Amino acid sequence: MEINRETLLKIAHLARLNFSDESEDEMLQGLNDMINWVEKLHEVDTEGVDPLTNMSQEVNSWREDEVKSDISREQALKNAPKKDEEFFKVPKVLK
Repeated sequence: MEINRETLLKIAHLARLNFSDESEDEMLQGLNDMINWVEKLHEVDTEGVDPLTNMSQEVNSWREDEVKSDISREQALKNAPKKDEEFFKVPKVLK
């Protein structure tokens, strides 16, 4: 597959990219190089290779949910800069 100037300009329009005429040739060459590299991957023999589903060999370690003590309303509001008897007060964000 080859990217031509028309395709490059269409991609640039869709991506809302603006670049100069001088960098157009460089961009065109770069895209074609990437496509050629990906096409080259089709030549690699992957027979018997399992698909990669995770980049890490680590396994999730699950833990049991445990009920722990929580803090009281008074403790939560103790260091709040603005509060009333029951709630945190925050600046209004919607009109």
